[in-house]
Amino acid sequence: MGMTAIVAGGTGLVGSELIKLLLEDQAYTKVIALVRKNMQISHLRGNEKLVQIVTDFNNLEVVIEQSDMEHAHVFCTLGTTIKKAGSQEQFRKVDLAYPIKLGQLASKGKADAFAIVTAMGANRKSSIFYNQVKGEVEEGFQELKLRALYMLRPSLILGDRDEFRWGEKIGSVVSRAISPLMIGGLRTYRPIHAKTIATGLIKSAKSGQIGTHVLLSAQIAELASK
Repeated sequence: MGMTAIVAGGTGLVGSELIKLLLEDQAYTKVIALVRKNMQISHLRGNEKLVQIVTDFNNLEVVIEQSDMEHAHVFCTLGTTIKKAGSQEQFRKVDLAYPIKLGQLASKGKADAFAIVTAMGANRKSSIFYNQVKGEVEEGFQELKLRALYMLRPSLILGDRDEFRWGEKIGSVVSRAISPLMIGGLRTYRPIHAKTIATGLIKSAKSGQIGTHVLLSAQIAELASK
C-alpha cells in the first residue's frame, strides 16, 4: 500500500512546489489538498491521485476523515501577510489557529508524520510580530502528541510568487549577491528556493524519525540535496 499525503496551503509558493513533488513521488498513492478553491492541475504529472477538498478552515474538523489521517504524512504550508490578512487578528488565524487545529486532528487521527514551515526567526518573545506568531506555532505544536514532528525554519524564500513584493524582491537580489560569502555559521542565512523547502518537507516526513525535529535553513538545503 502506498502512502497518503495531506497538504494544507497547496496554492502558495512552497505549497505549490510540494504538490508537484508529491504527485511525482511514487511512494504516495493519494494526495489530499485542502484548498479554498480548486487548483488547475490537469498539466501536472500524477494528477490522477490528487483529491482536492474545498475547505472552510474555520471548520476543519468536519472536512477531514479520521481514516485519512491514520498513517498519513501531513504537510502544512499555510501562511499569509498582514497586508493580505487585513489585521493581526486575521493573520494569527491563518498562521497560528489553522495550523494548530490541523495538528490536533493529525494527532487524534494518528498521522505518522507532520511537517510544517515556520520561519528562521521563530520566537514568541521576538519584538517582530511575524516571528512572535511563528514562535507560538512552534510552541503549540510541541504540546501536541504527534508521532513525528518536523518544523522547518527557512530563511528568505526564493521562487515565483503570484503577487509582487518589493521587500522580498530587494532582499532576494541582495541575498543572491552576497550568498557566496555566507559560509560557516552564515550558511543558514542564505536564501533558499521554495522547491528545496518542499523537498525537505517530504524527505523529513519519509525519514521515519520519531519525536520533534527543528531544521534550520542550511539543514533543509543539505537534506534536500541528498
